Amino acid sequence: MRLYDKLISQALQLIASVEGGQMVRGECRGEACPDSGEFDLVLKSDMAYELGGGNLPAVSGLFYTSDQSFVPQDEIWRLGPDLSEIEEDVPYARLTLIRVPEGCFSGEAEAYSDLRKMEYTRYHVNPEGYMMRISAASEREPVRISRKALAQGLSFEKAGRSFIKGYHTHPKAAAVKLIFVTAADFPYEELARLAHQGEQITKSMNHIFNNLVMDCSACNLKPVCDEVEGLRELHQAALTK
Repeated sequence: MRLYDKLISQALQLIASVEGGQMVRGECRGEACPDSGEFDLVLKSDMAYELGGGNLPAVSGLFYTSDQSFVPQDEIWRLGPDLSEIEEDVPYARLTLIRVPEGCFSGEAEAYSDLRKMEYTRYHVNPEGYMMRISAASEREPVRISRKALAQGLSFEKAGRSFIKGYHTHPKAAAVKLIFVTAADFPYEELARLAHQGEQITKSMNHIFNNLVMDCSACNLKPVCDEVEGLRELHQAALTK
């Protein structure tokens, strides 16, 4: 799985380019957030603030790779203030990199379904007091943080452990790297652009693995296949099976 590697490199370069920004590594082992077990409603009257609230950036990017140098093991990182250090709405991003075995999606009919199942993990992870207001249509993921959860020690580290536990319910998720960003001077719009491109790659794979024979010149995803190394070859391989 190398289709997303160029985007991963660009996203990591964005993070490294933040002047004066220092990544803080969290501990993957330890106590995760209590899970509400269902959609955890945080009303405005109960919240301390909202990550990506209002018109602020609220970016969520998910990329897959088989390159161990990108995701050597489970990792949680933070760029910017932690939840306990924030006092008002701030821009926000959550970048997720999932390492999968090499070749595990090559031509498999269920590949698109497996990718989407891993992506949809975010709908089933419900850290108490950490309410994600996901909008797939607008590609936004603002998060309401409750005052009660903050008082009980909610942090990105604990929320990250909950996400990693959720992603590992999928057998093909070998390792997961999570990066939470709240730095004021981070180029969120550029990361949002990369996240959108990643979504377009995943949509293209839906065409490929469903063996949709089509006129490539008329496909609205043709620019993606033209740009992403390996997609066109993957399509041709699927059609010959």
